[in-house]
Amino acid sequence: MGKERHKIIPASYLVLIKDNKVLLLRRFNTGYEDGKYSMIAGHVDKGENFTQCIIREAEEEAGIKLESGDLKFVHAMCRDSGAGENNERMDMFFVAENFDGEIKNKEPQKCDDLSWFDINNLPENTIPYIKQAINCINNKVYYSEHGYN
Repeated sequence: MGKERHKIIPASYLVLIKDNKVLLLRRFNTGYEDGKYSMIAGHVDKGENFTQCIIREAEEEAGIKLESGDLKFVHAMCRDSGAGENNERMDMFFVAENFDGEIKNKEPQKCDDLSWFDINNLPENTIPYIKQAINCINNKVYYSEHGYN
């Protein structure tokens, strides 16, 4: 019998930047990193690709509509979340050049703040791997790893 293959959990993240500010949301009542800032994001569903995922999540979480042509890949992160047996993640970060709709918190049961922050002065309570991703994106680093020994 051969080695068991990885079971990496894929997720997509939306990086919205305007006037040197990045849109972040504060997690609330989710059971994971509550009270800390992250981005519009979500797990990729079976049969869905990374861009389809972030298009869906942007509408579900913030009420904005994206087209795949609006998205530009900016960073990939291989991450060990340390949370349970299936803790390895592959995170893809996309910048949206354009979108339709007005940004609003469509999931107040999971998010208690949706605000713009100076990209060079993020809140202290930003999730560490999100800070790392933003720093990498600012420096045009397209791949990083987080949480491995």
